[in-house]
Amino acid sequence: MGDIALNRRPLGLISGVTATAIVIADMVGIGVFTSLGFQVADIKSGFSLLLLWAVGGIIALCGAFCYAELATMLPRSSGEYNLLRRIYHPAFGFVAGWVSATVGFAAPIALAAMAFGSYFKAVLPDAPPLALGLGVTWLVALVQLSGLRAGGAFHNFWTVLKLVLIVIFIAAGFIVGDQQSISFAPSASDFTSIISAPFAISLVFVMYSYSGWNAATYIAGELRDPAHNLPRALLAGTAVVLVLYVLLNAVFLTTAPMQELAGQIDVAAVSGKHIFGPLGGRIVGALICLGLVSSISAMTWIGPRVTMTMGEDIPTLRIFARRSRLGVPAVAIVFQLLVSNILLLTQSFEAVLDFVQFSLTFCSFFTVLGVIKMRITHPDAPRPYQAWGYPFTPVVFLIMTAFVMYYLLVNRPVQSLGSILMMLAGLALYYVSQQFTDTPASSLPVKADALDRA
Repeated sequence: MGDIALNRRPLGLISGVTATAIVIADMVGIGVFTSLGFQVADIKSGFSLLLLWAVGGIIALCGAFCYAELATMLPRSSGEYNLLRRIYHPAFGFVAGWVSATVGFAAPIALAAMAFGSYFKAVLPDAPPLALGLGVTWLVALVQLSGLRAGGAFHNFWTVLKLVLIVIFIAAGFIVGDQQSISFAPSASDFTSIISAPFAISLVFVMYSYSGWNAATYIAGELRDPAHNLPRALLAGTAVVLVLYVLLNAVFLTTAPMQELAGQIDVAAVSGKHIFGPLGGRIVGALICLGLVSSISAMTWIGPRVTMTMGEDIPTLRIFARRSRLGVPAVAIVFQLLVSNILLLTQSFEAVLDFVQFSLTFCSFFTVLGVIKMRITHPDAPRPYQAWGYPFTPVVFLIMTAFVMYYLLVNRPVQSLGSILMMLAGLALYYVSQQFTDTPASSLPVKADALDRA
């Protein structure tokens, strides 16, 4: 097939360090730099605000514990597509893959690319945001097309740079920033704040900021020693981000008055001016721009693995399973690049993100529920890693994600209905695709084991 080979193993395997970098980069986007302004409008306690971010991180860790158990039992790239199809039914996996492969990653890439262009204006005011956004998506895609080694080196560099700059920002905030009279010690009045509706609603958006904690499961099939490196990547990456998020919000609150932060979307820039003076806005803009490169890199890396794995299973999508001579899913990468660019050019990415949130949360809910199902139906199956705190950790995650879905249904009924209709369209497409293949729906492209036969 010329430059393309089907189902060829990647040239080299992804290290645990790179997998951890992918988790961190996929999680740390613009959410943590923008959310606090809406939270301080209704929550005035420093302790409650930091607890909000700590609780969000603990929920993400609960999910990571559960995904680590499932992904080491069923180690294959593509995240929920692989897990749901093997735990429940291939049709369920296809629905999850359909959402991820079409807009689940392309829309966040488009949003991050536009944010990159917008924040770059703080560095170069005359720079065209759209051209910069398109340029960074093409640059990252070309690097990923260059092979796992080049993609890994590029991604690790930008992720380490992001972490170093965030640590410098945190240190500068505590050492040289304006110090506000705010206390992070708990008080008797905090209990009322914690059980309030604003705290619960803010927690929904904090959980969005933590999304990406499951990123390593999308590359499980290309990971070196997944039984050990996959849980480490999920747990270490999520724990690092939890600490960074709590410290970043502590810096924002320590350096800028609450009344200045309230209602502001660019809380990092407000804080930056109190830390670095008049140049603070530019410094923070540059920091966010550099951080967004690694976020785009992570999503450009893991998103095409869903399409690739679907192509391995479904003959009508076989073209996406083709790897280049460098071992990367070239067609899938280019496909995702084109979809993200279309969203970027039409400025429709925010609307798309709005209506896919319910389906993404829905798939995560049933994936974690799968841990409980597999413990009941396959109690003796090999588990290289067992979820810490079971059954408490999956129950905590399930309760909180159920609350998020309820919130979305009540407060964004149109978008949630659109998300449900998108999943139903994927389900219909799955059964249509089965009419064009002689392969049984329940078959797997990997050697059957006792778990699959059961």
